Amino acid sequence: TADVIIQTDQPSKIATAINIGNATNKIIWQNIGLALGVKIIVLILGAMGMATMWEAVIADVGVALLAILNAVRIQRMRF
Repeated sequence: TADVIIQTDQPSKIATAINIGNATNKIIWQNIGLALGVKIIVLILGAMGMATMWEAVIADVGVALLAILNAVRIQRMRF
């Protein structure tokens, strides 16, 4: 849980804060799914001898960058 302070006299800001929270939660789950999916694929390929350690590292860094770019979308959303 978290506390939120709204420093205006506009109660409509509460609905906006809830919308931002819902959008953030959606993007978090997208990032988790993307990261787990790529890691499982690389793990399977590594177990079959088709992926090297460097490919796994590049995939991990790539997923981290994609997750960051996906999270930046929140700033561009209009609520």
